[in-house]
Amino acid sequence: MPHPEIKPAPQHPLWVRWVALIVFVAFLGVVFVNLGEWQLRRLHERRANNEITRTNEAAPIADFDQVFTHTITTADEWRRVRVTGTFDSAKQYIIRYRNDGDDDGYEVVTPLHTTSGKNLLVDRGFVVLMDGTQIPNTAPPPPSGRVTIVGRVRQNESGHDSALVPVDGHARSINSDKLGADLKMPVVNGYIDVLSMTPKDSITTEPIALPELDDGPHFWYAVQWFMFTGIGVLGVVVFIRGDLRDRRERLEEQKKSEARERAKKEREQTGSPVA
Repeated sequence: MPHPEIKPAPQHPLWVRWVALIVFVAFLGVVFVNLGEWQLRRLHERRANNEITRTNEAAPIADFDQVFTHTITTADEWRRVRVTGTFDSAKQYIIRYRNDGDDDGYEVVTPLHTTSGKNLLVDRGFVVLMDGTQIPNTAPPPPSGRVTIVGRVRQNESGHDSALVPVDGHARSINSDKLGADLKMPVVNGYIDVLSMTPKDSITTEPIALPELDDGPHFWYAVQWFMFTGIGVLGVVVFIRGDLRDRRERLEEQKKSEARERAKKEREQTGSPVA
């Protein structure tokens, strides 16, 4: 019966490719662990922001002038404030490509001259765009005369100037610095979105939804990256064990081949028939 062929030996010593594999997997492991830790940091940040949102949302309604005294940060967001003033309908902004829950649409921002003499940007509400509906070129007019608004504090949105700087009354993000420069008048940092308005505004139907107050996907993303690290380490072990098994089988086959050669020579010397 035919004998199995001897498996060819690798061109380089086994330890060379073992070291190369270990270095490669170690590099990937460092990357994966850092990505996992980054996701855990994002999880902690999200939980902290969720707690701030819950606390600010439950706090009593504050006077606008008590809150808008500094640069608005995450610690101020979603706190409810009350402000009275008069809208400046001569300069309004349509904020394009917005969404509220599962709805797509736009928002309308109008400056408010408050009774305390400050100028405040007011996000008057979200307008749903039905299928096939185009974003209008001009915003619907605000209520005339003095209005009283209860709204939530929002910090400036960030991004590239292409999103922040308004063009023909349209922008993609709300930033009081950029809009104030376009208005050519000082406005307080940040803005508010409307919860209620007296008299009522035709476009303020429902408050803009709060962000989802859950953990998001960050924990399971972290688990995924750590699992990739473990899979890489396990792969190294399996690869090296496979190499060791192949080497052992190769040595055993080589010994059997040498034994057959010796038996063949002995039979030739004694004149015995060759199997």
